[in-house]
Amino acid sequence: MNFQNKKVLIRVDFNVPLNGNYEITDDTRIQAALPTITKVLENGNAVILMSHLGRPLKKLNDDGSINVEKFTLRHLVSYLSEVLGREVKFAEDCGGEQSQALAAELQAGEVLLLENTRFNKGEKKGDEAFAKSMADLADAYINDAFGTAHRAHASTTTVAQFFDADHKSFGLLMDKELANGNKVLNNPARPLTAIIGGAKVSDKILLLERLIDFVDNLIVGGGMAYTFMKAQGGTIGGSLCEEDKLDLANRLIAKAKNKGVNLYLPTDSVVADNFAADANTNIQPSNAIADGWMGLDIGTEAVASFSEVIKNSKTILWNGPMGVFEMDAFANGTKSIATAVADATAKGAFSLVGGGDSVAAVKSMDLADQVSYVSTGGGAMLEFLEGKTLPGVAAIIE
Repeated sequence: MNFQNKKVLIRVDFNVPLNGNYEITDDTRIQAALPTITKVLENGNAVILMSHLGRPLKKLNDDGSINVEKFTLRHLVSYLSEVLGREVKFAEDCGGEQSQALAAELQAGEVLLLENTRFNKGEKKGDEAFAKSMADLADAYINDAFGTAHRAHASTTTVAQFFDADHKSFGLLMDKELANGNKVLNNPARPLTAIIGGAKVSDKILLLERLIDFVDNLIVGGGMAYTFMKAQGGTIGGSLCEEDKLDLANRLIAKAKNKGVNLYLPTDSVVADNFAADANTNIQPSNAIADGWMGLDIGTEAVASFSEVIKNSKTILWNGPMGVFEMDAFANGTKSIATAVADATAKGAFSLVGGGDSVAAVKSMDLADQVSYVSTGGGAMLEFLEGKTLPGVAAIIE
């Protein structure tokens, strides 16, 4: 969209972590949105920003009222003013009387931030009246919130219906997210390796099913690996296991074999006698873990095996940790995979990292700029890779 002197409503993802003093502890999502905001301003327009922060309607005060102090976007105003190099005005509502008054006075080059969209019950319901109240503030709409593109909410999806095709668009971040996701999905350089971790098979069923259709190598780590181990007759001690998913695990193993996909499970594990940072630990075979012990990270053999596969890959998708990453004693597997992915990228592979702990790993090791792309949207990227239509994307295209 090339336009000037317009008021542009931009849905951003400013769902950032705040400390006890309501200071931003990780500004990644805000930084990711700046190119779009800056471009719109430089083209001679005014910007109206809207976002959610947390889940305020699930964490109410004792009297049932909204905990405004905890979830207000006012906490972001001073930081946004600093990074944008201009005063950011703030509306204490979203589409209400104050928003309307401030938006009406907005001049080119000015920025208005609306209050948390999720203070309104209509947001998550995709309510048309609420969406229209936001749409009425502006001449054009841009969705740059990939992290919420899988939600059919009022501010991400419904609002788009009030703008014609010439007055709604993706932002630069959305464009990057979709382009990089498509590099994995469409004609990737091969071998293509997917590394999938996390606690439960049930969280990743659709992703695993989809990946087996087109990857060359599938590496499975994290807690979900023990469901696969037990499904094949192994003993896993007190490790995490979804008993109702054993048949599914065997079906996925059979599907991978039938499709010619190399499925890699951790041959050994770092085990502990307690789920605690200071537990006693040793290394045991992942399919022969003794009673009283639980697998909390991949072992040294698994690290070496997985790293070798990654090293020889041309396209890499990584989603989910290899162990209980938040405890130092069980973080080595995830960190080792992060290093292997960065090393493969340095040798020319394309690497896409998405999902909370895998993103945290590359960031904590200062490797974020050594992989090809770090996605800002864990759940959205998962659903995109699963082949689902994202409502926030469809609303712009349709």
